[in-house]
Amino acid sequence: MATTDASDPDLGPWIRDRYSISTDPALIDRGAVHRFLAESYWAAERPAEVIDRSIDGSLTFGLYHDGRQVGMARVVTDLATFAWLCDVFIESDHRGAGLGQWLVSVVTEHPSLQGFRTWLLGTSYSQSLYARFGFVEVEPGRFMVRRQTQGAEVGRTASPTASVPGPTLPER
Repeated sequence: MATTDASDPDLGPWIRDRYSISTDPALIDRGAVHRFLAESYWAAERPAEVIDRSIDGSLTFGLYHDGRQVGMARVVTDLATFAWLCDVFIESDHRGAGLGQWLVSVVTEHPSLQGFRTWLLGTSYSQSLYARFGFVEVEPGRFMVRRQTQGAEVGRTASPTASVPGPTLPER
């Protein structure tokens, strides 16, 4: 479970050792985000202006080590029924310490992101990480979905409900 201090529950910060997570847009180091995404498999061609607009139009979670940004997760959402988890990264020097799991936990437990019927995620790897939070593959190696049924406890690692139809995805 994510921990936080007495700050605004929508902004954080969530604290763990010398790391913190915050949704405060003023803290995002756009240069660091641009550099990481320029080397990613999914956003290498994305111009800096587009990255900036995507950050501005999303709920963005920055992961910081001693105040320096070392990771991020971005959620595109209507704040009512749907969320798309994207641009999740942890800098290589900070991997292997459970930070990805902590970041996804903070995202999925965030007070503004509760009660959604559907979460979508596109990833070519780390399926086991996201599966811990109820995401299942709907197109192997590409898309995962996390569904909640009415009355189900949201934000827990509940098994998905097979009776909920999956999304219609475009052909590759």
